[in-house]
Amino acid sequence: MSKNYFQDDGREHQMIELFELVRDTSEGRSGVDAFLELGENRIPFELKTTSKCSVTTVRDFGPEHIKKWQGKHWLFGFYQEKYVYYNYGSPSMMAPWIEEKAEYIHPDFDLANIVSKKLTLYDLYQICGKKKLYSYHDARRIQKKQYKKDKYLALQDMKGGYSSNRMREILNDRAKYLIERGSTLNNPHIPASYFSDWEKITDNHAMRLRNLVKQSLNL
Repeated sequence: MSKNYFQDDGREHQMIELFELVRDTSEGRSGVDAFLELGENRIPFELKTTSKCSVTTVRDFGPEHIKKWQGKHWLFGFYQEKYVYYNYGSPSMMAPWIEEKAEYIHPDFDLANIVSKKLTLYDLYQICGKKKLYSYHDARRIQKKQYKKDKYLALQDMKGGYSSNRMREILNDRAKYLIERGSTLNNPHIPASYFSDWEKITDNHAMRLRNLVKQSLNL
């Protein structure tokens, strides 16, 4: 086996070829790892590979990943030293794990939303001083690189800058971002036990995957 056999990019490329999937080559890119073309259906897939029995997912797991993964089909490649197999996960098969993680982070993100809205003008004055007009520099000190320059300019509600109320909104947004950032999960694993009764695909890869997807979609 070549060394690249155990590299993530190499594995993913091999999976796409083995299962006859297609990549999204559009200019905007959809954030989908690959698609399975089944008749008139173009089915989005999340691809994950591992040389262990459990599967790592993503850094800073949060609500955006829940939205991205709900309803998506998954293909897992388990690259053991002397044995390679694959698991297909339909949306319903993956739903319990996704819902478990969503439930875990839900209270923290609710807290971020509640707390950020409770900041007052007094809080703003404590952090930025009391001014009649706040500058672009003042706003950027708060939100830093979380906004692009065009958004900073679009938010200006006074000539050459920001009112105290608009600055409080920017401060609220910053507080929400900071709490949410601390509420994400760092690379939650899918344990080996989750796949214990799943079918291991070891041959006729493309055909078997299509049959399993058809069963999932009742086609």
